[in-house]
Amino acid sequence: MPSSPSSSSNSLSTYDFVIAVRDNNHVHQSPSFVTTLEPLQKTSNQSLNSVPGVGGIDGVAGIDGVVGSVGHGRGNQGRVQGSGGGSSEEYRLLPSTEKADPSSSTVTTLVAKGKDLEAVADGVRDATGDGDDGTRETWNKKIDFLLSIIGFAVDLANVWRFPYLCYKNGGGAFLIPYFIMLICGAVPLFLMELILGQFHRQGAVAVWKIAPLFKGIGVCQCLIAFYVAFYYNVIIAWSLYYLASSVAYRLPWTSCNNTWNTGRCVDGSMLNSTVENSTTPAEEFFERRVLGLHESDGLNDIGLPRPYLVLCLLGVFIMIYFSLWKGVRSSGKVVWVTATMPYVVLSILLVRGLLLPGASTGIMYYITPRLDRLGDQQVWIDAAVQIFYSVGAGFGVHIAFASYNKINSNCYRDCLVTVCVNSFTSLFSGFVIFSYLGYMSVRQGREISKVAAEGPGLVFVVYPEAIATLPGSVGWSILFFVMLITLGIDSAMGGLEAVLTGLSDEWKSTIKRFRYGREAVTAVVVFAAFLFALPNVTNGGMYLVTMWDNFAAGTAILFGVFSQCVAVSWFYGLEQFCKDAQQILGFRPNLYWRLTWKFISPFFILVIVISSITNFTPLVFESYTMGKYAYPVWANVVGWLIAASSMSFIPIVAIYQLSKFKGTLRRRFALAISPQWEHRSIVEGGRVKRFQRGHWLAL
Repeated sequence: MPSSPSSSSNSLSTYDFVIAVRDNNHVHQSPSFVTTLEPLQKTSNQSLNSVPGVGGIDGVAGIDGVVGSVGHGRGNQGRVQGSGGGSSEEYRLLPSTEKADPSSSTVTTLVAKGKDLEAVADGVRDATGDGDDGTRETWNKKIDFLLSIIGFAVDLANVWRFPYLCYKNGGGAFLIPYFIMLICGAVPLFLMELILGQFHRQGAVAVWKIAPLFKGIGVCQCLIAFYVAFYYNVIIAWSLYYLASSVAYRLPWTSCNNTWNTGRCVDGSMLNSTVENSTTPAEEFFERRVLGLHESDGLNDIGLPRPYLVLCLLGVFIMIYFSLWKGVRSSGKVVWVTATMPYVVLSILLVRGLLLPGASTGIMYYITPRLDRLGDQQVWIDAAVQIFYSVGAGFGVHIAFASYNKINSNCYRDCLVTVCVNSFTSLFSGFVIFSYLGYMSVRQGREISKVAAEGPGLVFVVYPEAIATLPGSVGWSILFFVMLITLGIDSAMGGLEAVLTGLSDEWKSTIKRFRYGREAVTAVVVFAAFLFALPNVTNGGMYLVTMWDNFAAGTAILFGVFSQCVAVSWFYGLEQFCKDAQQILGFRPNLYWRLTWKFISPFFILVIVISSITNFTPLVFESYTMGKYAYPVWANVVGWLIAASSMSFIPIVAIYQLSKFKGTLRRRFALAISPQWEHRSIVEGGRVKRFQRGHWLAL
């Protein structure tokens, strides 16, 4: 070990470096990570090669020693402070192209070996990162990631829910609360998840090494995403059955001369007939032929799975499996079709719809503003819920997708592009849907409000009925249901990818022992989701789908995102989070982002959570052919238990994390709310950042 150079030296001598942590004025060294820093010329801002196996360092070298915080192991630059006691010069070490040393589990601070120097109190990131040991896969192309998050965000709700909410809540006036909620809530949360995933390169569960107390948030989000697979894929299975039924000389929902029809069935153009409680062929095809609702008396008698729906459901899960089995390298190829085809089909359908009689009437009904509706609290709640779910924050999907990004990817741009595309798709879909609703209003001689519907009724009854009246109806029907399948399949893929990434990060070493570990885990998860989905394709499956849809991803996901926002902005710390963002984006998030992350978004999500609980009404399912079905009390209780089953992991895991650490309650709490890379310093008596006033007041 050479002696320290004097202040007159022109260069720093070679030093051996070891891990060190601060304990008052003593340095505790660990032999587990030793490397050599070659002599550095003392020239300000001189570009030098990074320390092999460490990553980038950006900071100050002192004459009598060098003390520095290690970067992120991926070439990120971390602040380094000299503490040598003499004059200092600034050196910029470029990001290393070499891999971090996997044997180094924790790198806190680097100091000159043998020197009695104070280690930097800040501590540092784990040099390897659990998800960044050089083996984590990445997207083949940047556009693969962008298409994947667009494909997940743009789903069936853009087509069947937004247009209905828009006309119901004031037409064009609804866009005012919609965009306010978009700017104040959805976009900041979306960007937060992308930054978390990309910087830490971990999924929704493992990323909580930043604050172990809140690891249950990731479990909650992955469980919600898994629940959604139980019923969302059933809707895609219905679409697949409609697609198969469309390959015929004549669409089966155009006449009343089928075995499933009743005496109340009348042609869609004859609804002014004297038949009491008449129904249309499209309504009876959906509820009697496809769902088999007439063979079920409710949740007490759901019956057996319908064979053809089981086959369609199996086909959907097979498609999902082969899209996910190789990770993002396989799913990244699939989204080139699933994320782009809906826009081609929507454009074709819009052109055709605009040529129909009554189209302009329908569109005007869609966009005409009714400003008096803005005084209704429910309008604002509907806007918040719609944009929140539409963007897709809270499912852990964006964190998982971003974790496969390269560290320097521009996720800020991807966030803004995705939000713009998502909102455009919702608006664009409204024009398509209401051009056909206007046409149906003219054809049936009824007001548009009597024709319009939301949810499955819109895409499986109203729209197929409109398509059936067009020349070449078979071709239009095939186009439409292909669009529905592509809209749904990439969202379904995203939800299960969040689950798979969470499992893969937690049991990474175990899975990698096997050659086909990823494929096997994917098969287990997909098959389990298929089994849980089977009750939803029984005769009474629609009652179950409605219950899952209302409870699985309702209050639970709002509570999860609220917890995530508070955990990141307040406990991990807004200052630290902004530093992370600056390292990958190249700039510090401005005041708008910081205010929304810390105050505005948590407040508005909390209001929605409280409203969703206080405004709850017992479930009622309204059927076209069977009338209203009021869910029994026990079914509503089961629904809330489903919601609680995911939310409960947040406090349960928090209690487990506190019990896992050793020491006094104060030390346990300090460790639980602090990032893992600060734990050694805390254990050895170092300063706890999160017990300092400045941490909580930072903005």
